[in-house]
Amino acid sequence: MYRLTDPLILYSSLPSDTILMCMSKIYADWEGGFDTRDHLIHRVYAQVKRILDLSTAYGFNRNLWQCYLTFVMISHDNSFALTCERIGPKEGSINEIARHDFRLFQKLMHFDFTPLQQDLGIDCLSLITDYHAIPKREQLFNRHVSERVCELSALLDRAEDENTIYDLITDHFRRYGVGLFGMNRAFRLQDLGTAGPDGIDIQAINNMDAVRLSDLIGYDQQKAEIRANVEAFLAGRPFNNMLLYGDAGTGKSTSVKALLNEYWEDGLRIIELYKHQFSRLSDVISRVKSRHYRFIIYIDDLSFEENEVEYKYLKAVIEGGLETRPDNVMICATSNRRHLIKETWNDRNDMEHNMDVHRSDTMQEKLSLAARFGCSVLFMAPRHRLFQEIVLELAKRYPNINLTDAELLLEANRFEMAHGGESGRTAQQFINQLAGRMKN
Repeated sequence: MYRLTDPLILYSSLPSDTILMCMSKIYADWEGGFDTRDHLIHRVYAQVKRILDLSTAYGFNRNLWQCYLTFVMISHDNSFALTCERIGPKEGSINEIARHDFRLFQKLMHFDFTPLQQDLGIDCLSLITDYHAIPKREQLFNRHVSERVCELSALLDRAEDENTIYDLITDHFRRYGVGLFGMNRAFRLQDLGTAGPDGIDIQAINNMDAVRLSDLIGYDQQKAEIRANVEAFLAGRPFNNMLLYGDAGTGKSTSVKALLNEYWEDGLRIIELYKHQFSRLSDVISRVKSRHYRFIIYIDDLSFEENEVEYKYLKAVIEGGLETRPDNVMICATSNRRHLIKETWNDRNDMEHNMDVHRSDTMQEKLSLAARFGCSVLFMAPRHRLFQEIVLELAKRYPNINLTDAELLLEANRFEMAHGGESGRTAQQFINQLAGRMKN
C-alpha cells in the first residue's frame, strides 16, 4: 500500500495520522519485518475501528474502505480541488498531476487485503469492504454528506480509469465544493481542538433544525427584508450586514437558521461565533475569503455590558479597519437590544448651558457599533390576535391535538401568563407541552 501512497502529489500533505497513512505504515512495517505479528494485528484493528467510527458518524455503508477513500478525495483542501471549486478545471499540467493521483486512488479502492490477512490470521479488512449492518436512519445528522459520499463511491468503484475518476471528482467540486465547507452547511469556531495553520479550528454543526421561513408565522415584512438582503448577497450585488433585534422569542434566530436551510444549495454557509471569540474574527475571515461560498458570520444574542470591550474587534472588521471585508462575508447578529451595548446616564453627563442632554463621546463610541449594520430589522412581540393565530397554526401541525379553537386559546392564555408573556417561542412551548401530553 505504501507503494501507492508514497508517490501521491496533490494528496501528499495528508497528515501522517490519517487512516490511509497509518495503513500504509502498517504495510511497510509488515513487509519489512519491522513489527511483531501481535502488534501488527493490534494496529490493524485500531484502524478498522476508526473506519467503523467514521462510517457510523456519516452513515457510510457497503464498502466502507471505498467510502473512506472517496471521503478523503473530496475533503482534502489541495490546490487542484480549490481551483475546481472556484473556477472549474483549467488547462495545464495540474490536470495531469491530478490524474496521476486518481490513478493511484483507483488502485487503492480495489486494494487486495488478502495476503496481509492470511499472514496475520484476521479477516476484519474484508468485512469492512462488504458491510451491511448500519441501518438507514431517518434522522441521520450527516445525511447530506452520507448520500453524496455513498453515491460518488459507487460511481468511482465502476470507473474505467483515472480519466473517469477525474470527471467525477471535478464535477463534484463544481457542484458542491471541497472539504469541510463543501460537505457541511453550518460551523462553529472551537476554543479547543486541533487548530489549523492559522491557529483556528472550525468544526461542522450537523444537528440543525430543518426550519423554513414559512414556518415563522407572521412577520412577513421582516422576512421579506432579510430575504432580499441575503439574495443580493448571494447574487454578488451590494448588500448590508444585518442586525435582527427586538423582543425575545420573536423568531430572530429562527430566521437565520431558516435562511441557511433555504439557500445553502446556492452556496450559503454560516459560521457561528461567540462574543469571547471576536479577537479571532479576522482569522476566520482570512480562512474563508478566497472560497467560492458566501459566508454569514452569525452572532446570536449579541450584547455588551458597560465594561466589555470585545465590540471593538467587531467594529474594526465590519467597517473601519484597513483591510476591506471580502464580498463573500456578511456579518449577521441577533440581539434584544437595538444599540447592542449597555448605555448608562453617565454616558450623557456632559451638559450644555441650557441643561439639554448632549450626546457624549462615550455614547457615540457605543452607538457606532449598531450603526455599522445597514440592514436593521425589528422583531416585536406579537399582538394578542397574532399570538392566537400563531397558536392555532402551530396546533394544526400536531394531529393528536383535538381541542376546539376556543379551548386551545384558553389554555394558551393560561400558559403564556406563567411563561413570560406572548411570543412565538411561548406559543411553540405551549404546543410542545400540549402535544406531548395528548395520546395519539
